[in-house]
Amino acid sequence: MKQASRILMQLPLWLYFVISIYPLFWMVSYSLKNNDEIFVTNPFGLPMNFRIENYVAAWSQFNIPRYFLNSIVVSTVATVLILALSLLFAFAVTRMQWRFRGLARIYMIIGMFMPIQVIMIPLAILVRDFQLANTYGALILPYVAIGIPFSVMVFSGYMAGIPREVEEAACMDGANIYRLFFQVVVPMVTPAIATVTIFQYLNNWNEFTLAYILISEETLKTLPLGLLFFQGSYSTDWGAMGAVMTLASLPMVLIYLFFSEQVERAMTVGSAVKG
Repeated sequence: MKQASRILMQLPLWLYFVISIYPLFWMVSYSLKNNDEIFVTNPFGLPMNFRIENYVAAWSQFNIPRYFLNSIVVSTVATVLILALSLLFAFAVTRMQWRFRGLARIYMIIGMFMPIQVIMIPLAILVRDFQLANTYGALILPYVAIGIPFSVMVFSGYMAGIPREVEEAACMDGANIYRLFFQVVVPMVTPAIATVTIFQYLNNWNEFTLAYILISEETLKTLPLGLLFFQGSYSTDWGAMGAVMTLASLPMVLIYLFFSEQVERAMTVGSAVKG
């Protein structure tokens, strides 16, 4: 009886797992088929012949390595800057006493509710006036500005739960404010850092709208733009496109696997820190 009830309780989780994993399975399967299998003979099953040449064609016949490199550079630099700036700001507004800190925090959080459609034209003008058009900076700086408000909210909530006694003990041991930040506070918010890293890197990697508006130089296009121009005028190699999509998803999967333990800790240990 107990075994049956356990199976019934786990059944919704297994169902959710299958629903979540099937799109990934379909994408990988799709990348190993030709156009006939994808649309006519075998759209949902396993490939009849594993066409590894789709990956070779995607990598060699198109500018995928360059798009891939551009996405890595932009996403990595933007995510690192978001983490550094949002950690410093969150520490300043939650653990330090200064005038207008509440106002500064509210001003920062308001940025979360600013639709990207509202800022596209002013942003394009700023990028042009600062001579950043068709440079990595045209994407990195807007990504940082857009990503900081959410990251500040996450870090502020996590830092607010750190007991004051921890800081007092560090200060009694002779720690200054810089040592307090780098050796006490930052290690305690490592799970939150992992969560923000995954979220921001995923957003930066998949962002399309701003990249489409601000980048026109072929050698600076990111992977989402490369996928857009992957289609031919009269015919498209859909198997090779599936291979590109699989390659584009691979960094996100690896980053999640690398940080998954820290994310789980962020979900389970946060209440313990507050206690």
